[in-house]
Amino acid sequence: MSMIDPLGDMLTRIRNAQLRRKTKVTTPGSRLRGRVLDVLQSEGYIRGYSTTELGNGRTEFDIELKYFDGTPVIRKIDRVSKPGRRVYVAVTAMPRVANGLGITILSTPKGVMADHMAREANVGGEVLCKVF
Repeated sequence: MSMIDPLGDMLTRIRNAQLRRKTKVTTPGSRLRGRVLDVLQSEGYIRGYSTTELGNGRTEFDIELKYFDGTPVIRKIDRVSKPGRRVYVAVTAMPRVANGLGITILSTPKGVMADHMAREANVGGEVLCKVF
């Protein structure tokens, strides 16, 4: 059975694992998921992730979640653009999360990046998710 929203599935796995206070969570691998995990790691929301080869060209990501004093660093992570409704923004209309304390992850022509990097590069794109 094919998965309709792979990125939404990964975000839900992260959310559920943090509710159970897990230190690691696994998710099937893809390029888009890897780029989003790169942004989450560079912004300090996760400790890191590693790739495991399963054979037949399939991969899996092992994501190490991050906690501070027993509470998850990611307070809220929501999918914005969904398969049934894509959300695109221009660089001038880019949303701010929690008055600049959170980030919006965008898929731009220059790659997947956080909102502050997209403003510096002066590009807009598809809003993938919001993290706070």
